[in-house]
Amino acid sequence: MHDPDKRMLLSALSHGAILFSTALFSICVPIVILILSEDSVVKENAKESINFHLNVWFYGFIVAVMIWLSFGMLLPIGGLWLLLHWGLTIWALVNVLLIDTDKPFRYPFIFRFLSKRASFN
Repeated sequence: MHDPDKRMLLSALSHGAILFSTALFSICVPIVILILSEDSVVKENAKESINFHLNVWFYGFIVAVMIWLSFGMLLPIGGLWLLLHWGLTIWALVNVLLIDTDKPFRYPFIFRFLSKRASFN
């Protein structure tokens, strides 16, 4: 049987880690949780968080190049990208803490590099 409080905490830490920083440290949190946790919902949330990190970095790179190539003319796109990144993260946190703690959160419109079949046991 799983501990619901532990499930909520670890799932929230996985998704919220991206708010700590945009450095590589932030992806280490869900990776460690994925490796150490035995709860299937927590593992799925950690995988989804890792996928989201990779997508944020990929799209962030594209947005940064577009801003640089346009000599800053496309800076508003950077702001929209940041709002989307933070908005999706907050949506995930609200979902795993308040809405449905027994179901993994899935971000819309992202590439999933780690699938449900990926296992780290």
